[in-house]
Amino acid sequence: MKFKIILSLVVAVLVVIFIVQNVAVVDIKFLFWKLSISRSLMMFFLIIVGIIIGWLLKGASFHRKSENVESD
Repeated sequence: MKFKIILSLVVAVLVVIFIVQNVAVVDIKFLFWKLSISRSLMMFFLIIVGIIIGWLLKGASFHRKSENVESD
């Protein structure tokens, strides 16, 4: 239990250090849109989008496998 708390605190500190070091604003251009956002916030959103896409693809793969098992 203590290991999880210590690990969580270490990860939280690393995240705070990352955010503080990456406050520079970057411009994102996509088609007709232009957005200015901090680099750390952009990376956070990209990680969340990647997690969601991975979760959806894993669910689709699991669904496909279960259909193949039922049809056999």
